[in-house]
Amino acid sequence: MRMSAFGAAITALLTAVAAEAAPVETSLRPVLRPGTVTPLDGVVMDAPLRSVRPVVRPETLPQAEVILASSNPKFQNWINGFRGRALSQGIKASVFDRAFRGTRYNADVIDKDRNQAEFKRNIWDYLDSAASPDRVSEGKKALRKHKSTLQAIERTYGVEAEIVTAVWGLESRYGTRKGDINVIEAMATLAYDGRRGPFFEKQLVAALKILQSGDVAPRNMKGSWAGAMGHTQFIPTSYLAYAVDITGDGRRDIWSDNPADALASTAAYLKRFGWVKGMPWGVEVKVPKGFGATSAKRMPSDWAARGVVAMNGKPVPNHGSARILMPAGPAGAKFMVFKNFDVIKRYNNADAYAIGVGHLGDRIGGGPAIQASWPRGYTPVTFEQRKEIQRRLKRKGYPLEKIDGILGPNTTKSIKAFQQSIGVTPDGFPSADLLQQLKRN
Repeated sequence: MRMSAFGAAITALLTAVAAEAAPVETSLRPVLRPGTVTPLDGVVMDAPLRSVRPVVRPETLPQAEVILASSNPKFQNWINGFRGRALSQGIKASVFDRAFRGTRYNADVIDKDRNQAEFKRNIWDYLDSAASPDRVSEGKKALRKHKSTLQAIERTYGVEAEIVTAVWGLESRYGTRKGDINVIEAMATLAYDGRRGPFFEKQLVAALKILQSGDVAPRNMKGSWAGAMGHTQFIPTSYLAYAVDITGDGRRDIWSDNPADALASTAAYLKRFGWVKGMPWGVEVKVPKGFGATSAKRMPSDWAARGVVAMNGKPVPNHGSARILMPAGPAGAKFMVFKNFDVIKRYNNADAYAIGVGHLGDRIGGGPAIQASWPRGYTPVTFEQRKEIQRRLKRKGYPLEKIDGILGPNTTKSIKAFQQSIGVTPDGFPSADLLQQLKRN
C-alpha cells in the first residue's frame, strides 16, 4: 500500500506494494465518516495536536503562474503538460501552481529508485532488525505513552494496539523517521522519469487532491523518496481511500507530531481488509521430520493430527484455517499463519514484512523471541556486537551515519568494502569472524 521510511528500506529489500482497493467513501473532505470514524470524545490525547492547516485555504488562493526552479528544461516541459491533465481531473489551477512552486528534478530520488534491487537481506537479518531489542523497547514505551489513544483506536476499529504500534515501528521508527522529501517533487520526478510513469502520475494527482482538501499545506507534505507519507507511510491514493480524522478537528493529519490520525488510519486500513480481533497473525510451530512445503490450509486441530504443534508441544488453538509457512526452508523457523497474516500483507505484500509486524507486535506485548535457529551459515553476533561492528567500521572511515545495530544497506556495503580490503569473501554478514577481523585490522 505504500513504500516506507524504514518501510522504504523494506520495500527496497522486498520490492512489494500492496494492492489498492475501492475507497471507503468517495468524499475527499476530512469529515467524520458515518460508521467508520469515531472521534476521541472524552479521551485525553497523549500529545498536543500541532496544526498544519494552511492559513489560507487552497480554494481561496489567487491565481498564480507555476514558478519553477528546475534546471532541467525537459522536466519543466513535462510539468507544463501535466498541469493540463491535472486540471482536467479537478485540480484547481491555484492549488497546482502553489504545489509546484520551486519544484526541481530530484536526481537523488531516481538514484534510489534505480538501486532498489541491489540490497537484499536474508529473513533472519531482516527480523533481527525488525524486532531488535531497541525497536521492541521503543515500542513498549510508545504503547505506554499513547495508551489512551491506542485503546480508543482498538475499540473503534477492532485492531489490537500492539499491531498498530508494530506497523508504526517498522514504517517510521515510531515517528522518528517519517521522511523529509517534498512529496510533490518526488512524485513528479518519478512520473516524469517514466519507469513507472502512470503509477506515479496517479499518485501525484492524488497528492494534489490531498492538498486541495486542505488536510496539509505543501510545505508540510513530506515523506520518503517514493512518496510514502506520515507516521505509518501512506501513499497518496491509499491516504485518499483510507485515512481518517479520529481527533475530530476536520483534518486527516498523518504528519502531525500527534500520531492519532495516522495510527487510526492504519487500523482503519487493516479493518477494511478483514482484520479479525483476537486472531493471531501466526504462531511459531514445530513440524514432524520430513514435513515438506505445502500451501494447504487446515484447522489447527487438523495440523496437530499431522504432527504440527506449538513450540510447547501442544496443539495450536483453533483460531481458524491456517497454513504452514517456512520462510527459510526446513532448517529455519516455521509458522502457522492465519487470515490476519494476509491482512498485514495488504499493507506491504511481503512475507518478511508480515512476519516482522506480527512478531514485533508480539514482542511489544510481552511475547517471546523466535525460538528456532536460522540457517545463517555463520556465527551470529549479539545486538550490542552489531553496534560494535558499526562503530569500528565508522572509525575506519566507512560512511555510517547511525550506530543502531540495524543491518541496513550502508552497513552491508561498508562490511563488504572492508572485507574486500582485507582479501576475504565480501558476504556482508555481521558475523563473529567479521568482528574479530575488525579488531585485528
